[in-house]
Amino acid sequence: MSGNLVQQLIESGVHFGHRASRWNPKMSPYIYGRKNLIHIIDVRETVRGLLRGKKYLRDVAASNGLILFVGTKRQASETVEREASRAKMPFVSERWLGGTLTNFRTIRSRLGRLEELEMIRGGEELSNYSKKMQSALNREYRKMYRNLNGMRTMSRLPECLVIIDPNKEKNAIREARKLGITTVALIDTDCDPDVVDLPIPGNDDGIRSVELIVQHLANSVLEGLTDAAAMTGKDKAPAAAAGKPAMSAEEAQKVNDA
Repeated sequence: MSGNLVQQLIESGVHFGHRASRWNPKMSPYIYGRKNLIHIIDVRETVRGLLRGKKYLRDVAASNGLILFVGTKRQASETVEREASRAKMPFVSERWLGGTLTNFRTIRSRLGRLEELEMIRGGEELSNYSKKMQSALNREYRKMYRNLNGMRTMSRLPECLVIIDPNKEKNAIREARKLGITTVALIDTDCDPDVVDLPIPGNDDGIRSVELIVQHLANSVLEGLTDAAAMTGKDKAPAAAAGKPAMSAEEAQKVNDA
């Protein structure tokens, strides 16, 4: 266990849970104790969960899988948007639209409408509409951009969801479970760990705590993408060698003479 990682986690306040009166008894294996009526999360369990989550995400990214980051609560939305973008993965940071996974075809059509609205607004066509219609189109665009912009790159269903607070994102969890999509989640002491596949016990309300965990997970995704690129390079190397012209007899003789 990396002492540096433990120190980072403690400094971010990842070990602070909710009030003991709000706990979910299923979280007891991850709780170290309580202090001033607050449950204290066992940081060793946080490290174990984080390392498992990081390894899994690296493997998914290395196999060119899609990972959808989900965090719509105020403390998480900005971090989720920034880190998912850095990891070149789609995200939901404003509002989970019902059917995002289970009715994916409809979501794709809405993304098409978003692009259509951008073309209208970016061209001269907008001036052909009445002022009232222009206002309506702008309103529609702002709403769709806020809810859908992070999923533009999601051309297919993701292999995995990274979730901040399963209680807040229960609809996303429900859809993922229905489709058998793996979930990696930061879960606080008021959550049910059984609803996610790879739980990372930790404070899901502290901005610093959420930021640290999501940064670590995004870094693992980037490492996986680097692995994938390296493998692609290896696959191309033999093909390039195969296409290299053979050495002429004269060149071969020069090599032998040398």
